[in-house]
Amino acid sequence: MYRLAVVGATGLVGSKMLEVLDRKNIPFSELTLFSSKKSAGTEVVFKGQTYIVRELTAAAAAEPFDYILMSAGGGTSLKFSPLFEQSGATVIDNSSAFRMEEDIDLIVPEVNRPQSSRTIIANPNCSTIQSVVPLKPLADRFGLERVSYTTYQAVSGSGIAGRNDLANGEKGIAPTNYPHPIYNNALPHIDVFQDDGYTKEEQKMVDETKKILQLPELKVTATCVRVPVQDSHSVAINVTLSTPATVEEIRDVLAAAPGVVVVDDVKNNAYPMAIHSTDRDEVFVGRIRSDESLPNTFHIWCTADNLLKGAALNAVQILEQLHTIRSESHV
Repeated sequence: MYRLAVVGATGLVGSKMLEVLDRKNIPFSELTLFSSKKSAGTEVVFKGQTYIVRELTAAAAAEPFDYILMSAGGGTSLKFSPLFEQSGATVIDNSSAFRMEEDIDLIVPEVNRPQSSRTIIANPNCSTIQSVVPLKPLADRFGLERVSYTTYQAVSGSGIAGRNDLANGEKGIAPTNYPHPIYNNALPHIDVFQDDGYTKEEQKMVDETKKILQLPELKVTATCVRVPVQDSHSVAINVTLSTPATVEEIRDVLAAAPGVVVVDDVKNNAYPMAIHSTDRDEVFVGRIRSDESLPNTFHIWCTADNLLKGAALNAVQILEQLHTIRSESHV
């Protein structure tokens, strides 16, 4: 039994973390909930007990905790995650603050395991998580040469503000979160643009894929699009394999992969959709077909709940993975 804290407990992802902890019946001896000063004092009911959300401060970060589920912005993580770490806690951080640090593990439990001695562990980008889950078994079986992503990302990836822009847009209210209306629209713009024309979101997918799969020379590119869908991201994955493969072989490999559900019966209009993956833990794949324009290249359509597998669930799975690793070390 251990002392657990959730930072950002009143946000979309923080709330989902609590739901997952409840559903998975994760054991702990103490639970502490933190938020910004604005949300401090909020009452949250968890497993029939009422918790008062506390303001996150430097003094609070010095208290004795075993694990921290950190669901706050990058600036908050940069400030407080090292403080928790110095106080002896293991921090599972959902922001992008530490993902590409060399001594910080970037973990998707179906794909890799922590190796670093640091006790800050990074949760990857939501779209990267759902993409590497099916890519990993393909990499192991066939090898990867190139990956091209096009994402169709739900507004909940922008938190409550994104959901509000979608709902308000239907009423004709101007957006406050996005630079253009998202209702009845699609924005090829997630995060800020860089000098090379890529957005930071696109660069995250490129860099994180290489790091998680431990394939630094892999050719990866991405275009990330915000669409007027409330929950669940969709990703079109175009992948070139190193050794020859057939569609049937790829389908069989993915059907046997942990965390993957194959939905691929186009004759009966069966393929992954956002409405099916929402509130589900798995990554759904389908529309598996050969790309006739490039040798040994295939299309895979992939959907997953961005608040669950793309964030809260993956963080809790990392927590479970750490328990397993530490149990193994004591055998």
